Amino acid sequence: MPVPVPRQRAIPAVECGQAQAAPQAGPSKEETPRKEATVVDATAATHPNATAHAPLTLLLIEDDPAGSPIVPDLLDSAGNPIRVRTARNLTEAERLLTDDVQCILLDLALPASGRSSGEDELAVLKHVLRLAPRHAVLALTASGDAERGAEAVRVGAQDYLFRDELDGRLLSRAIRYAVERKRSDTAERRLAEGRLRAQENARLERGLLPTPLLEGSTLRFAARYRPGRSRALLGGDFYDTVRMPDGTVHAMIGDVCGHGPDAAALGVELRIAWRALTLAGLSGDELLGTLQQVLEHERDDDEIFATLCTVDIAPDGRRAGLCLAGHPSPLLARPGEPAELLPYDDNGPALGLLPGARWPRMQVELGSEWSLMLYTDGLIEGRVGQGRERLGQDGMVEMVRRQLASGLYGEQLLRAAVSEVRELNGGELTDDVAVVLLDRVL
Repeated sequence: MPVPVPRQRAIPAVECGQAQAAPQAGPSKEETPRKEATVVDATAATHPNATAHAPLTLLLIEDDPAGSPIVPDLLDSAGNPIRVRTARNLTEAERLLTDDVQCILLDLALPASGRSSGEDELAVLKHVLRLAPRHAVLALTASGDAERGAEAVRVGAQDYLFRDELDGRLLSRAIRYAVERKRSDTAERRLAEGRLRAQENARLERGLLPTPLLEGSTLRFAARYRPGRSRALLGGDFYDTVRMPDGTVHAMIGDVCGHGPDAAALGVELRIAWRALTLAGLSGDELLGTLQQVLEHERDDDEIFATLCTVDIAPDGRRAGLCLAGHPSPLLARPGEPAELLPYDDNGPALGLLPGARWPRMQVELGSEWSLMLYTDGLIEGRVGQGRERLGQDGMVEMVRRQLASGLYGEQLLRAAVSEVRELNGGELTDDVAVVLLDRVL
């Protein structure tokens, strides 16, 4: 019988006429029917078209299958006959290899068409593995040819068996274990591929988040970002900050309507366009009008729009220009005064709603020492308790006033604000949340 081949998985190989299992291995005679049933369930996991109670189907590939003494009396774990299909060559095998086949038993002595004497002896096996990458494969070899059988396992077969030392019971167990091993291999591979894709997506999304350009500025910057999508790093909210050569600091925060990767991609495009236009010297109504053109060209649907808030802080830090395109007004906090929202009476429409729209620029006095918080509506639209009541801007202002009074500022303030909003909502927020804080401290 086949010599055991070391495997990382704790699944037994057929050995010495008996299928002896390692401690974590598959079912033995003493195990309960429930554990035995996991092998049948593996069929459905490996082949979506199969059900948990569907009979196993074996494809036997050898040049004289009718003369094989091992074909009769093959039973699955439930005692049902294992269906056997036979093929004398690879052409027949390809025709018979349908979705209901779970395992292939391949005679390694099968002659390969046109194979020269110096060609790889496992060429037929490799061809079968390419032909049936989702199927379990058992290699059948001559008694005493353990080296060739072991090489077959290294190439990709689930196990190898000696042709002249098999009986129906032993082959039945080998087939069931081969299907289980293949299912385990497939699950491990898919898990590894999923982890790799997640890592690649995380690196990509992390690279798309902005790096504020504030070198030379005395302003302190902090930001918090929480996408509404599960397991995502980037959502439809976006923000950026840039310092110009004359000392003017431009800051922006925006929100693309909708959720998912399309909204996130459009948000990134608008952020990059805003930075490029700002560095080129555009501001106010001219900048927003150009951004609207970018949005109109890049969106997939005419109903897609984006809200935006931009501020340009003078080099002396005491005043700023404010433009609102359908976006909530920033919050301003100054020492000795209660935090309050900046004026929003001249709020223009969101980008993408009205062709030829205008966005007035409002002049705002900041003072000598201040904190300016820009945010998206994800921060104010969370629920308060179990009812339908939303936090709203008034609730947010009261919350920030309380947190400022307790001595929080910068990153600590933003972290506390987002955490409290989440707690008030009773769990994760469904919308993206972005918050930017600029401080001027003397």
